Amino acid sequence: MQTLIEKMKALSSAEDFLLFFGVPFEARVVQVNRLHILKRFHQYLHRSDGLPALDDVALFRRYRELLTQAYDDFTQSTAQREKVFKVFHSAEGSAQVPLAALRDSLADRRRAA
Repeated sequence: MQTLIEKMKALSSAEDFLLFFGVPFEARVVQVNRLHILKRFHQYLHRSDGLPALDDVALFRRYRELLTQAYDDFTQSTAQREKVFKVFHSAEGSAQVPLAALRDSLADRRRAA
């Protein structure tokens, strides 16, 4: 018998995950935010304590809760507001470049010239 994790390895799209876990969804929300939903789900999984100790039934329920929460984030907000991906942080001018990286880049350019 396959474990929950083994079954999940066959899933590839946000729709696959939502259908597998029985999370009701609107296609239009998923079409616009599919990568954001999966990324947020991944973030929630990494923040969630105690997952390895759960059996498959409890783990399924917990994953379903976290996926529902990730989906709901994008029914009530936008990708730009949620800032799941780094590009949205950079777009608002909050990107930070370490001074050492600038020095190294300048040194590399001088050597190449």
